[in-house]
Amino acid sequence: MTSFIPGPHLLDSPRGRDWPRLPAAPAPGREPVPPRRADVVIVGAGPAGLAVASALWHHGVRDIVVFDRGGKPCGRFFDRVDLLGQRVLRSPYEHHPGVEGYRDCELLDFARLHWGRLTPVERREVRMSQAGHRSVVPLDVFEAYCDHLVDTHRIAEKTWRDTVRDVLPAATDVTVRADRATVTARHVVLCPGEERREAPVEWWGGGAAPPGVTYWDERVPPLGGRQVVVGAGLTSAHLITNALAAGREVHWVVREPGERYQCADVNSKFFRPEGRARIGSVGWSDRLGLMAEFRRASIMFEFRPQLERAEAEGRLVVHRGDAITSVAAGAGGTAVLRLAGGRRVSGDSAVLALGTTPETGRGLLPEEVVGERDGWPELDERTLTYAYAPLVSVVGAAAGMVLGPAARNIDGHRVATARVAGAIARSLRGDAPAGTPARAKVGAGV
Repeated sequence: MTSFIPGPHLLDSPRGRDWPRLPAAPAPGREPVPPRRADVVIVGAGPAGLAVASALWHHGVRDIVVFDRGGKPCGRFFDRVDLLGQRVLRSPYEHHPGVEGYRDCELLDFARLHWGRLTPVERREVRMSQAGHRSVVPLDVFEAYCDHLVDTHRIAEKTWRDTVRDVLPAATDVTVRADRATVTARHVVLCPGEERREAPVEWWGGGAAPPGVTYWDERVPPLGGRQVVVGAGLTSAHLITNALAAGREVHWVVREPGERYQCADVNSKFFRPEGRARIGSVGWSDRLGLMAEFRRASIMFEFRPQLERAEAEGRLVVHRGDAITSVAAGAGGTAVLRLAGGRRVSGDSAVLALGTTPETGRGLLPEEVVGERDGWPELDERTLTYAYAPLVSVVGAAAGMVLGPAARNIDGHRVATARVAGAIARSLRGDAPAGTPARAKVGAGV
């Protein structure tokens, strides 16, 4: 049996091309802080927040305020991927932050519209998508498309750079307190994304990492000729290929017996309605099992040929099947990792790519409102509102126990947005109650 493995040439697309933008609408004069009241406040302007704001625009909901710590829609998302030197998305063309249920300009339409700016390889991927096959999306195209959504849905003028500290639900509204402003809204949608997973405290006792050790979302110092990479996902693959391209010897520490290569980071069946229905048809313990089984780190197939070749040539040394027991600074500022099997791995620098964790609302909402269970919030499965705060919704990875592993992906954001934006629009029109009455819970301030 012959297996087809896509070549690594698909990973390379130009970055930083000049894309035409729509003529800017006359910028309305606005105060340096948002209005004190709004119909909807969106917390976070990443791909999920962009999807929600766009969907509300199509529903005729224009009185919105978007808070984002960076102030630029999707700015943090692109800063992170550019830090890794990533050139293509893992998500295919049909996974985009456009609006489900509305014939908006979709990502594939946008790429075809700018056909003349695409390389021959990129054009072939567009044709693959049109034929219903898996396709690879250039990051450059995706960023230009996000800018297009921002322009056509007037999102930039609704976005304020500020860090939200508290989201306080009441019976008929929700107060959002940021560093420089406070806004009371009829509905709030949390789109905070995911944060990096910190190293276990037993590795070095907690606190700041030892000298020579950084995380994947920090700039890696160009130290010496040997680099250690810890992690089994796509981020690790980018870090490894970057180090190899710089001429370094790389040691790769993978806790599992072997790395996993697959097209998407979750099984494709969970992107389909029947896959999401599978999550909704089983009990809590079975959902936990499905999430543990299918939300595991993996690497795009395109990396496999070059990583296997580097290992065969001795430029890449892979340590499989041993957990890390400690991380410390060695002589001369080196990083030293000890493995459970007794091995010792050292390098001039070590980069930790341990994955991400969903932001559930803990730290923003009162703890009793989150209703966290096994690390997941308790949500209304129809509207993705918090069970104890029905005026507050969530879009993103935190909806995983309702939508399944796909909740963390761009396509999952769009599915979640359709539920959330539709429910909010109906409520604001008076077609439906503002939400299911909050469940009684001792200590809940709702």
